[in-house]
Amino acid sequence: MNSPHTSFDRLPNGLSSNLADALDRLASVAQDLSYIISKGDIENEVQIQTAVNSDGDDQKSLDVYADEAYLKKMTNSSIRFYASEEQPDVLDLGGEGNLALAIDPLDGSSNIDTNVSIGSIFSIRSIPIGVELNSENAKDVFLSAGSNQLAAGYVIFGPQTVIVFTVGRGILTYVLDRVKNIFVESKKEISIPADTREYAINASNARHWEKRMKNYIDDSIAGKSGPRGIDFNMRWVASLVAETHRILSRGGIFIYPADSRKGYEKGRLRMVYECAPIAFLIEQAGGSATDCSNRILDLSVEGLHQRTPFAFGSKNEIARLQAYNDLPEVEVSPLFRNRGLFNS
Repeated sequence: MNSPHTSFDRLPNGLSSNLADALDRLASVAQDLSYIISKGDIENEVQIQTAVNSDGDDQKSLDVYADEAYLKKMTNSSIRFYASEEQPDVLDLGGEGNLALAIDPLDGSSNIDTNVSIGSIFSIRSIPIGVELNSENAKDVFLSAGSNQLAAGYVIFGPQTVIVFTVGRGILTYVLDRVKNIFVESKKEISIPADTREYAINASNARHWEKRMKNYIDDSIAGKSGPRGIDFNMRWVASLVAETHRILSRGGIFIYPADSRKGYEKGRLRMVYECAPIAFLIEQAGGSATDCSNRILDLSVEGLHQRTPFAFGSKNEIARLQAYNDLPEVEVSPLFRNRGLFNS
């Protein structure tokens, strides 16, 4: 079942052979994807064509390729159950594996044409001992609280191809050596500063936000002359992996709130294979991750593709955002009681 661990120069001590096998297989697919993505449309067998997946999102052929690559690699391995953004239901891979993998095979694929960083997000959970599971009831393994994750992480395909993951003992980072085609451990310490002056949000959707979210952004935009008394920078990449990597590297917060648009009332990002694994990483780096009110890792879900509002990053700023969100809807900030950049 367990393959030789040839994709990393080393893995941390204390990992079970099954978990090490799963991580090594993820890294092996990442090596392949890194090569495919770097070729772009130059003699590339993976053409960029658009369809729609079961959840109604645009699905490019590279998304499908990535999903099939991960699925094939996990078959007959330590992974028994496979859940993917590109699959409507949980797949039973057979065998005697005792782990379950949830994955967004290619996050941020809308950025492929513009050569912006994209990536894969993954979450690994243990299958309960002594419980008979199949593809129908195995869904329950993925729906429990994110605090039950065994490991989580992402691969980012950018100027470097990097794997970042946690097994609950801090953050581990590996950079792909393209000459040797192996992931080499980075000694860089990952710790998110508690305070920040940088936030990431798609401000073009401001007219759809609740008043409380508008107030928070208004007060941040007001800078030194506003109630916060400090200037902020705003970022937006439209790639969750890229946003996460920046925040792990230098701090900041990311916000994707619920809004009034159809399909966005409960947020847009998926809990199981996007928000829960990112939240695990962020907390291991000293940050916070919430649904704008509650800790993400405390939340269970009812559906495999269930969406949620999501905010994460520097813990003091996330606490401040949560304080705004906990105010009554009629409450507004002192500066923008009667006016505001996003208020009518």
